[in-house]
Amino acid sequence: MHAYLITAKPGRLQRAARAVGRCALRVLALAVMAGLGAVVFTVRCARPVINYLATRAAWLELWAASVTGIGPVGAAVGSGLTDEFVREFHRARTSATAGGVR
Repeated sequence: MHAYLITAKPGRLQRAARAVGRCALRVLALAVMAGLGAVVFTVRCARPVINYLATRAAWLELWAASVTGIGPVGAAVGSGLTDEFVREFHRARTSATAGGVR
């Protein structure tokens, strides 16, 4: 007795459904990667603007501190946050893998 008589082969409809499912999964994965790429691109492009605004805000705070006599609170908080961000960025950069095929 031959094996193909015992086991049922997948029909055309089942094979087509499997192919459509695979294609849909690949399209979904591509859409997710494109969406994440757009978000990363936007954040990287906005970074110089954010840096400029942060510099202007720091100058404004220093001016307000000199006028009012109250110490610059944001500078104390901001320097700790900046140090933590730099540490985290450096840690992520040094522990990242190249991503190439070995």
